[in-house]
Amino acid sequence: MLRRSSKNSSKPPSSDGPKKTKRPHLPTGKKPGGQPGHPKHERPLAPPDKVNERVVVKPPSCERCARALSGNDAAPRLHHVWEIPPVVPHVTEYRLHALACRGCGHVTRAALPEGVPRRWFGPRVEAITALATGVYRVSKRTTVELLRDLFGLPMSVGAVIDSQHVMSRALEAPFEEAHAYAKRQPVKHADETGWWQKNGRAWLWTVVTPLVTVFLVRAKRSSEVARELLGKVTGVLVADRYKAYLYWPVDAYQFCWAHLVRDFVAMTEREAASRGVGEALLDEARTMFDLWHRVCEGRLTRFFFQIHMGPVRRRVEALLVEGAALTHPKSAGLCRSLLERAPALWTFVAIESVEPTNNSGERSVRHAVLWRKGSFGTQSEKGSRFVERILTTLMTCRQQDRNVLDFLVAARNAALNGTPAPSLVPRTRSP
Repeated sequence: MLRRSSKNSSKPPSSDGPKKTKRPHLPTGKKPGGQPGHPKHERPLAPPDKVNERVVVKPPSCERCARALSGNDAAPRLHHVWEIPPVVPHVTEYRLHALACRGCGHVTRAALPEGVPRRWFGPRVEAITALATGVYRVSKRTTVELLRDLFGLPMSVGAVIDSQHVMSRALEAPFEEAHAYAKRQPVKHADETGWWQKNGRAWLWTVVTPLVTVFLVRAKRSSEVARELLGKVTGVLVADRYKAYLYWPVDAYQFCWAHLVRDFVAMTEREAASRGVGEALLDEARTMFDLWHRVCEGRLTRFFFQIHMGPVRRRVEALLVEGAALTHPKSAGLCRSLLERAPALWTFVAIESVEPTNNSGERSVRHAVLWRKGSFGTQSEKGSRFVERILTTLMTCRQQDRNVLDFLVAARNAALNGTPAPSLVPRTRSP
């Protein structure tokens, strides 16, 4: 019986189990670290406007004859030292007076000014708490210790959870806007991975576009959720062949060739007839990827790439016809299903902005997978909403080279002041 692994199925590499010990590397005689002649890499100096203090250092006397020195060096050598000063909490005390009216005797107590948090913590504290737990995957208890050790700020585990919920509400509008934007994009990558919610099985879904990535946590792995994630059919979808996505038209779909390669590897591990077809399909996949990498590196134009891919397509589809007649049910079923949706194998050849793999979708869920393994998922609907929104904010800010903490602080300030939340949608909008 074929043993399923990450090389012949969609199972993650972590499920492969213990492997054979690798042969020890023979000593090369080289010392650890950079080798002689390697390019030098130095830390760049800070821009002049980022320098807080300048200290002029002049030699007092000649190191050769000891005569006193004077004057200025027109181009002194610069040495920068980066340091973080002690950070302590800034505590603002609001004294809310209660005053009695001299006319009627009614006592009126002052209300907090507009924009002042009703909770104990300000926007930056709550943003840092969300950053620690959602971006850096620090546990709630360790977050309490982190805030105490770095800032001398006392906070309970319950306050950490409350801060997550507060930040989740502040991110709701940016999240919804980003989701609507992602649905409209001409090319989208989609993927899903397991999650835990209330100790039950759930799924974390993602849709990835060039500048915006959105996540959803749902209890089901169904076409209903796929439609919620992707919206109406617009543009090209790059994904695996999971049935939830198959409502997407075949001429606007790109199957992930990385998944196909694993399927072809599985064929080579079966009986002889399947092995022959599988090995031939793997050869064609290698040819395709070689051509694709040459295009990405600028060594092959799209025009000649399309010309070279014509024979590859014909050979692959002929092999699938041969495979559909195999006696092995899984091999034959795979080949028949690919033939039925054959155009989805080649969309990347015709449309320049489409890739042959779903690497973008799979990379986007890695952070979430590590979070799940360390935290065992979420324990409530509120917790799942926080996961969706903080992951969407994290990945999208990274795609746009924006500071995540700055965005979180701005979102919380907007919620406090009743002003529009900052947007995750790129400033130069595409359709």
